[in-house]
Amino acid sequence: MEMELRDGNIKKKSVSRPNPFPSKLTASIKWLPMTQELSFQKFIEQSDLLEELKYEFNEKAELRHIETQRPFVFNYYKNVPERNSRRYQALGHLLEQYIYELLEKVCKLQKVYIPPEADKEPRSFFFMSEKALTNRHSALLVLLQDHGVFRAGQWSQQAIIQHGLQHGSQIPCIQMALQAHYDVIVLNPNDNFVDLKKGKEWKSLSTQNIESSSLKMVQTESFLSLQQPVQCIPKRCSNTPEEHVAHIWDYFVSKTEGKDVAFIVHGYGGLVFMDLLVRRKWEVMSKVYAVALIDSQHHVGHQLGSDVQLLAWIKHHCREWVTSPKPLNKPAATVLKKEFPMVSAGTEKHDLAPSSSLQSIFKYFKKALKAKTNINSSYVPIVTRSSTKIK
Repeated sequence: MEMELRDGNIKKKSVSRPNPFPSKLTASIKWLPMTQELSFQKFIEQSDLLEELKYEFNEKAELRHIETQRPFVFNYYKNVPERNSRRYQALGHLLEQYIYELLEKVCKLQKVYIPPEADKEPRSFFFMSEKALTNRHSALLVLLQDHGVFRAGQWSQQAIIQHGLQHGSQIPCIQMALQAHYDVIVLNPNDNFVDLKKGKEWKSLSTQNIESSSLKMVQTESFLSLQQPVQCIPKRCSNTPEEHVAHIWDYFVSKTEGKDVAFIVHGYGGLVFMDLLVRRKWEVMSKVYAVALIDSQHHVGHQLGSDVQLLAWIKHHCREWVTSPKPLNKPAATVLKKEFPMVSAGTEKHDLAPSSSLQSIFKYFKKALKAKTNINSSYVPIVTRSSTKIK
């Protein structure tokens, strides 16, 4: 038993529990830059919320108050839920900008705007490693997140705030992929609209081709005002997650020659991938060698129907990690979903499933790629004396 001090002087007893996260994810974070140049506080200081958001990421990539070292407190304004909600939204946007910068400066990914020619209108973007489209000697990993308010580089905004960057951001996954000599594409499927209330920010974006990381921090009064309703305009080629993913497949992924492609998809991302599989059937089936679905929201019956070829393909190329009380990687098939192998993600929390299953997923990719290589090599004709004998 442990004694914990919480809520002032109130002592509560709690039972010690095993750490639900892999040891490699709980050690001191080597990739997180502990410098002023790349600190989260730098972003907060450029907003007008310096007093309300005194938070920084510590050496374990956990969000903590810079004075008390306590986790984020939602109820900052007592009994004023609307102001607390807007403060939380502002924190989320600042996290979005911070992670964009980490993707570029820590992971060394390039930001790519889509469509490239539309530099006079609001547009979406994604990130990819420098040689993702040209390096034929490495596999390509594509990350497709769940549906929500979060953007590229995040599995879950809530997980980042509550558990840290190691469990809510995609950066550990990207670092693991790069170390394993994968190229990486980080999709941005939730970046679908421009909020016209953020007038100054979007005016700047629509009149100049300016990198997002160099933009002035979003005008926080847009978060802290009560102006309604929000007026939005869709971003071309990215009106929906499905359109965003299809565009990047058509103009980027499909252009890679001789490159093996793997996907990691989370939540709604599973539905979006199945939509891509149906729309680009032969391309996807020929280029993608493995798909890791994490607590996916796809529906094979509704999306794939009775297409025998697609059903056979997903059976051999897909595996799903689902939330479960079972230990990581233990079989976890359900009555409703058994079109391909299903195993436990090692957690019962949807937001933590990507980080808890990450190492298992990369082992699956390694095995799947080896199997594909062996199959391809088996097609090489072997010349024997009997085959060349004149009959």
